[in-house]
Amino acid sequence: MIKIGILGNIGSGKSFISRQFGYPVFNADKEVNKIYKSDKQCFYNLRKKLPGYIYSFPIKKSELKKALLANRKNLLKINKIVHPLVRKKMNKFIKKNFKKKIIILDVPLLLENKLNKNKYILIFVEAKKNQIIKRLKLRKNYNANIFKKLNKFQLGLEGKRKKSNYIIKNDFKKNTAKKSVKVILKKILNK
Repeated sequence: MIKIGILGNIGSGKSFISRQFGYPVFNADKEVNKIYKSDKQCFYNLRKKLPGYIYSFPIKKSELKKALLANRKNLLKINKIVHPLVRKKMNKFIKKNFKKKIIILDVPLLLENKLNKNKYILIFVEAKKNQIIKRLKLRKNYNANIFKKLNKFQLGLEGKRKKSNYIIKNDFKKNTAKKSVKVILKKILNK
């Protein structure tokens, strides 16, 4: 099984590119949302670590945002609780798809959380900053301050770029993305 990790900035289109491969995708952001909606133990743990911010179940993103904006250390507290749960779900996904030729891991903190121990093939998704910001502003929950805080927590883009085996320049057009993915897939499969 070939494991492909997708790297890039927040809003660079990692999920969009991941879908173009046509193989099973583990989307960490979607898994986190499921955890917030259904995992009561996660809620209790977050409420205990972030008293005064987390009140209701399912966990509301507005409460998490307040915690993030109040103190940068709150992001570390959230990650310490949530990331082991995501890692467990990712491992289940890998086991479930063990017969697949390729799987795609769309995990924003793949390198930061040292999930790349198995020598995944890394693809860096590059997009123009103005396009990223334009797209982020379209999200209903966009907050520039949270975006900056989350970016500081991530490994620098140049570091991710250097660690990557391939780079896709994302212009957010499906045809261009499909062509880029096709070229990279051909190279990967011919190795």
